[in-house]
Amino acid sequence: MSGILGIYNLDDRSVNRQDLSRMSDVLMHRGRDGSGIWQEGAIGLGHRMLWTTPESLLEKLPLQGNGLVLTADARIDNREELIESLGLNHLPTEKITDSDLILFAYQHWGRDCPEHLLGDFAFAIWDEKNQQLFCARDHFGVKPFYYHVSSQTWVFASEIKALFEVEIVPQQLNEERIADYLLNQFDDKEITFYQEILRLPPAHSLTVSSKGVQVSAYWAIDPKQTLKFDTPEQYAQEFQKIFAEAVRCRLRSALPVGAMLSGGLDSSSIACMASRLTEPDRPLPTFSAIFDEVPNCDERAYINPVLEQGKFDPHYIYGDQVSPLVDIKQVLWHQDQPLFAYNLFLNWSLYRVAEAHHTRVILDGFDGDSTVSHGTSYLLELAQSWRWLRLYQEVRGLNQNFDQQFQGTFKVLFWRYGVQPVLTKILPLRFIKRVGRAIDRKINRAKSAQALSWDHAIHPSFVQRLNLATRRQNKPILIPQDISPAKAAHYYSLVRGIMPYTLEVLDHAAAAFSIELRFPFWDKRLIEFCLAIPPEQKIEQGWTRMILRRAMAGILPDAVQWRRGKANLGSSFDYSLLTYEKERLKELFLNTSQNHSLYLNQENLQQSCDRFMNSKSQENDVSSLWQALSLSVWMKEKEFRFNVLKGTEV
Repeated sequence: MSGILGIYNLDDRSVNRQDLSRMSDVLMHRGRDGSGIWQEGAIGLGHRMLWTTPESLLEKLPLQGNGLVLTADARIDNREELIESLGLNHLPTEKITDSDLILFAYQHWGRDCPEHLLGDFAFAIWDEKNQQLFCARDHFGVKPFYYHVSSQTWVFASEIKALFEVEIVPQQLNEERIADYLLNQFDDKEITFYQEILRLPPAHSLTVSSKGVQVSAYWAIDPKQTLKFDTPEQYAQEFQKIFAEAVRCRLRSALPVGAMLSGGLDSSSIACMASRLTEPDRPLPTFSAIFDEVPNCDERAYINPVLEQGKFDPHYIYGDQVSPLVDIKQVLWHQDQPLFAYNLFLNWSLYRVAEAHHTRVILDGFDGDSTVSHGTSYLLELAQSWRWLRLYQEVRGLNQNFDQQFQGTFKVLFWRYGVQPVLTKILPLRFIKRVGRAIDRKINRAKSAQALSWDHAIHPSFVQRLNLATRRQNKPILIPQDISPAKAAHYYSLVRGIMPYTLEVLDHAAAAFSIELRFPFWDKRLIEFCLAIPPEQKIEQGWTRMILRRAMAGILPDAVQWRRGKANLGSSFDYSLLTYEKERLKELFLNTSQNHSLYLNQENLQQSCDRFMNSKSQENDVSSLWQALSLSVWMKEKEFRFNVLKGTEV
């Protein structure tokens, strides 16, 4: 992780170096090992250096060569392949930095160079000959990239706060993003909480020149790719090979590497594989949250079997002794937005411990679920192909293996994926829906709590003014029509906007402690493999994520390999919020003149708060309170000014 920044004055004014210096200073936490600024006329680039890879110790950025200037936050994983393709074999490999490879790649392939890079990266290259600034962001958005463009100036940085160090960049609140935030919508991969500030989407490049700004995709996941082996064991062997390489690439560091360890399949798989790949005399530091006061969140029954395999140096926090609002003003300053991720306080506390133990890089198992896939959409394929016996076996297996996680699974899934798809072909859809609702009500009649309406926490005038009833209808993600239901569901889970959003949130939180996060499950090779294999490799006899379980045999402890679900940390959040922040919640509704009251339904939120305080919460009560609280604190810190009658910034 490093910090990048730059200014390009489209009207040919010379860039003020003081602007670049201020931008660099505000990003100091992203790179404490050095800084650099390059400026020539109307273009200026800056960099904050955080040493991670062995080669980064040699880097001096911005990097100049052959009429090109580069600033980059990057880790390139296909180094050997690039060195061969670019004809750099005659150079000492250990002296070729990742920045060198990016610059050579641009010289060789031009604007097509991101297609040839593997790893996590965000970079900008000034091309003197072509008088253009070329930028790119990695395939999944692990590295952040924000920018502002006007008729006069184009400004970019790793974090939004750096953009505001340039006077011309406005700090205007974007009400459309507030609307999406309150509607839990994330599919817009460009929008931010500020007008005229955008994100460069994952797998996109951007070119700025006198002709304007051009944003284009350089890669997209191909859901039509297929992969076929003869036996389940062969699939497992190939998965293990690719997964091991994904972990190995992310262990490349000149400084200590640690791993998050929750006890789940994903973090445990990474920790166990990383431990195997590290030197025998170097135990892998692990960082875990444990819970004494909320035992249903405690995962020591799975964490300990991993640690008992040896070669680990464990560190813990008590997650139920931390307030969800710990360091909230500092957290929000680093995020440049209100928080949606209610459990980020646990990550924040773990990063603090990691920093205290001099860990520079952390491996994280974020959302291996989406990469590997649970495989449950395969049930629909079985029903559509009239494979009733296999459908029955899978549904029965789910019910037996995950009885607590999937209460009522046998009835629900057999109806939804077996009976209903067949009946829709011979009976009116209206009748089918009525029968389905009746079955669902019968199965779920024990659930007394009702879900609150979608606009429960939103001020009625805001609902009307932005026409939120229409806006809440998500823009559909285009999914190819000629692929199977299982592949379509897997593809959708990978391309949702919440993925880059969450990666950005995690990046900013870790950056506060000068830590770089690396995500083995978000490796392009691994994702392409998992999407291409047949759906029956992902679920078998009711065991979801079967390809991972099978591939990790002999590496994961049996207790983790065959665990039946995972802890829901929502209980810990509820406990900590009620234990440590009761007064803060009450204060939220005392002053209706505050800016957030333009967007929030104070009366309904007060009712949600009362129910929460009395342990009578309805569905969505707590999430609404958290979003309201986070938005309130953020807006107060930003001190936005409003026209109260119109609710727009002035």
